[in-house]
Amino acid sequence: MAVITDVAEVTTESLQVSVGGFSSAGCRDVNQDAFAVKHSSRKSVMKYKGVVACIADGVSCSDNGQQASHTSVTQFIDDYYSTPDSWGVKKAAAKVLTSLNSWLYHHGQQSELRHNGLVSTFSSVIVKSNTAHLIHVGDSRIYRYRRGKLTQLTQDHSRKQGGKSHFLTRALGMDSRLDVDYKQESVEVDDVLVLTTDGLHDWLTKREFEGLLSRMELAAEELAHLIVQYARKNGSDDNLTCLLVKIDFLPQENLQETARQLTQRVIPPILAEGNTIDQYEIIRVLHSGTRSHVYLAKSHFDEKCYVLKAPSPNFSDDLVYLQGFIREGWVGRQISHSAIMKIHRYAEASPFLYHVCDYVEGKTLRQWMIDNPKPSLEKVREIAAELIKPIRFFQRMGIVHRDLKPENIMLTDNGKAVFIDFGTAQAEGFDEVSGVIPEEVPVGATDYIAPEYLAGEKATAYSDLFSVGVIVYEMLTGKMPYKMPYQQIFDDKQSRRYDYISVLKNRQDLPAWLDLVLKKVCHPSPKTRYQVISEFIQDLSTPDQKILRELKESPLIRRNPLQFWKLMVLVLGIIVCVETYIITIG
Repeated sequence: MAVITDVAEVTTESLQVSVGGFSSAGCRDVNQDAFAVKHSSRKSVMKYKGVVACIADGVSCSDNGQQASHTSVTQFIDDYYSTPDSWGVKKAAAKVLTSLNSWLYHHGQQSELRHNGLVSTFSSVIVKSNTAHLIHVGDSRIYRYRRGKLTQLTQDHSRKQGGKSHFLTRALGMDSRLDVDYKQESVEVDDVLVLTTDGLHDWLTKREFEGLLSRMELAAEELAHLIVQYARKNGSDDNLTCLLVKIDFLPQENLQETARQLTQRVIPPILAEGNTIDQYEIIRVLHSGTRSHVYLAKSHFDEKCYVLKAPSPNFSDDLVYLQGFIREGWVGRQISHSAIMKIHRYAEASPFLYHVCDYVEGKTLRQWMIDNPKPSLEKVREIAAELIKPIRFFQRMGIVHRDLKPENIMLTDNGKAVFIDFGTAQAEGFDEVSGVIPEEVPVGATDYIAPEYLAGEKATAYSDLFSVGVIVYEMLTGKMPYKMPYQQIFDDKQSRRYDYISVLKNRQDLPAWLDLVLKKVCHPSPKTRYQVISEFIQDLSTPDQKILRELKESPLIRRNPLQFWKLMVLVLGIIVCVETYIITIG
């Protein structure tokens, strides 16, 4: 089977590839190979999903091999394009293949004959921006042909039994657990990515293969047909498939081009009540700071109120800041969650750069903390549970916030927490696109940033969890869990020392086990923090046995500081009395 969508030329805004493939049953009655290529006509989809090409080879001993290979290539492509744009290629492919493998394995187990399972090799190339993402399991192969040299990029998951006979050690549908190879390869203009099944590559020498691929004057499909015919003449006794993906043009954006894209919209001037911008009338200025200006505005189209957020004119030449602002809008349009402020699509005809956001009524968490300097543990638990909801959603979407702080969180009148600022958000799908300007220093408020991110490592969901832990600690005490200035830690990585301050030193009315929970969630090492985010919320209410055991084995000063100091005062009093008595009788 061969499935190709728009094979002649696949084009994105910058990426251009030529694709062609050919498959033959060879000397066999049934062709159990399959290949497919697909792209979207929508530029935004192409930019964040790329061009997908894949090949599969159903096991020849199974009557269901053809169904397995056909299902693998078609279902993978359909499901991959349905994953969120914020996911990176690796995460999206892993999720899709895990689900596909489970389906194949489950239905294969229904067969009365053990060898009649739905088992297939699978190899895919996803060309996104100027990177080829390779996903591979089995003994089909992916090669790169560059400047006359052919390089095998994948390793066969098979064992030889003598001669050309071999058996698969890994494949889709073979086992309930799937282990897939993933790697990235930079691509260059005129590179050819070659996908083949074993009925073809086992019957061509490297020199023969390179000689055939040198015939680049041929169209891609014609060349693939020629390569299949050559292997057939060499004696191939299996199905044969060859798929070629030639890189014609890459998005080699330089800083000037990126700057042009970031500044093609004009930052609006500072607005005041009564001013209008496009169809919006400014009702009230909500915030006016050095980095941004935020307004409550009414739309003349639907008579609803929205929040308009615009960059400060001071940052018109700061490309990193403008990139963050644009990324915030991109992230806000990808997601839909009640705990995350929605950002609507901007008007294509507008010359101005600003966000149109849903209006969230309430107060910032910072204002709530000022109004409630010593809240009950139960109330803090409720807010912490609300904060975790968008964090877990971000984690599923492949997004890390990186700048969680009380100023960026709204508490609504019904007690819900809503994230209102994510200009620093890191999304795998966005970061894989060419032209992204690297950040030279960590972004966000240093009081809340996780140590590993300050040290130059990539932020993760556990970095956001650290920030939540610091916020919870601050809600309870009004103070931070560490004394040492974070900036000093970042400047001198070798001298990083985090001395956790017990929450009981600031509030003796809190239970001692809570201190261990907060110490764990705020731990400098992400590996020591909670690895399942929901467990943190659970432990805030009912600590697990490990924490209670640790508390029992800890010194009295940690278990019950108040009792410890009362005991110390009593002991000192006794000592004073004894010394006084001795002096008196002496």
